[in-house]
Amino acid sequence: MLRFDLAPVCSNAYRFQAAVTFLVSAVYLFTPYQWLALILAVGGLIRGFISPHKCPSYRMFAALTTKAGWARKVNAGAKMFADKLVAIAGGVMVTSWAMGAEIGMIPAAVLLVFSFIDLTVGFCAACWAYGLWYKLRGAA
Repeated sequence: MLRFDLAPVCSNAYRFQAAVTFLVSAVYLFTPYQWLALILAVGGLIRGFISPHKCPSYRMFAALTTKAGWARKVNAGAKMFADKLVAIAGGVMVTSWAMGAEIGMIPAAVLLVFSFIDLTVGFCAACWAYGLWYKLRGAA
């Protein structure tokens, strides 16, 4: 579902968000600083469930891309769906870390792979799934 109740978001600013997701996921997987998953959980919560325009990191990245002339506006719906998934994965990672469990490695690895793909080639798998869901749902 396209979101017309929110202003469009900058897809290149979201590529910077993918870089943050990649770095935090790598830190979670390969260092003892797993508490940094809080960045993913809180950022995903703000961008996915409230508004991307309320998130400090998105606002900073959007300003940087606009100033550099890289701004490319897209509808916010698919990006917000991706952020909801990041919020859930980040929440699982934080909970896993707090409990001393290893299960948080699974969402961290998934985020590492998909954020790397988004960062390098600009393909957002969650955005694609979001579009497919609404295409299939409309056909039913």
